[in-house]
Amino acid sequence: MPATFDLDRPAGDTRIVVAMSGGVDSSVVAAMAARSGAEVIGVTLQLYDHGEAVKRSGSCCAGQDIYDAKTVCDRLGIAHYVLDYESRFRTGVIDKFADEYAAGRTPVPCSLCNQGVKFVDLIAFAKELGADCLATGHYVRRVVVANGKEGDKPQLWKGRDPARDQSYFLYGTTADQLDYLRFPLGDLPKSEVRKLAEAEGLVVANKPDSQDICFVPDGDYASLVKKLRPETAAPGEIVAMDGTKLGTHQGVVHFTIGQRRGIEVGGQKEPLYVVRIEPDTKRLVVGPRRALAVASASVAGLNWLAEDQSEVYAKVRSMAPAVPVHWDGAVGKDDGRLTFARPEYGVAPGQSAVFYDGERLLGGGTITATEAATIDEAVAA
Repeated sequence: MPATFDLDRPAGDTRIVVAMSGGVDSSVVAAMAARSGAEVIGVTLQLYDHGEAVKRSGSCCAGQDIYDAKTVCDRLGIAHYVLDYESRFRTGVIDKFADEYAAGRTPVPCSLCNQGVKFVDLIAFAKELGADCLATGHYVRRVVVANGKEGDKPQLWKGRDPARDQSYFLYGTTADQLDYLRFPLGDLPKSEVRKLAEAEGLVVANKPDSQDICFVPDGDYASLVKKLRPETAAPGEIVAMDGTKLGTHQGVVHFTIGQRRGIEVGGQKEPLYVVRIEPDTKRLVVGPRRALAVASASVAGLNWLAEDQSEVYAKVRSMAPAVPVHWDGAVGKDDGRLTFARPEYGVAPGQSAVFYDGERLLGGGTITATEAATIDEAVAA
């Protein structure tokens, strides 16, 4: 199980902290670190503990996962710590997720988690332990590039396997964090990682992958948001783009921009989609698909890892392909504006806009507003 952690000291003199979720990916990273000859410490964050999530296989950072991480550490003969970050996760991720939904936006909680609890707090803890690096099971690559007088600088690249790449959720990684982080799985496909786990005799070798939003046990986001923000379940009107009332709905919590399912309005010439959500009036504004075409978007909360670039590619959803955009922003600015080369669909405030130059991740931020394409542009797209 060869792996290099790119440390400037002999492996026997180093200490590596591994972020362990209890899944196969981070468990294989722990095995890689242990086989390198370094002193290895596994750390698991207890982030939530509600209902069936404690027992459910395939969740993340709940009771069963903590037990699995400890079992792997025992197998590898390394130390294991559990940090209770449940309250931090609640305020920093779950509450913000509910607030975004209540405001009619489309949140990306995995990005919030990585930018806060997982990287900021875990890196701080790893440094307190005197570790040389923090290693994780993310499918991204840390590529060190010679940079003349400034020395070698790490860059963040997509995972080699497009089906597993997780760079979209890591756009908030700062340059200082990237200096300290290691991602040993970035060049591997998932099938190879499972083979490595089997070869090591790890109990998690065939454990199912965790779902994208780990704190929603059954995928019912609406139930969680209704519990935390009851006002989102109030009924309201469904209106056309010109304000004409078309019907009613049972709560804005059940809808996101671009959604077609659940709009129970008959007698229309073409399918209707959610174009805008107005939480204050409890109205859903709906229209034909072409009304969803977006020409440009404002982006705030920017983290930029690269030099100034304007002609780049951007992803506005984790599963969407990167598309060409013109980026009007600058290094050191907190915000900017992107303009799509062609009108793009499925763009909504609250989503992450993540920028790339080929395989390299340049940075990203949160979409705060969109500008609709003209009808002619939408039809042409």
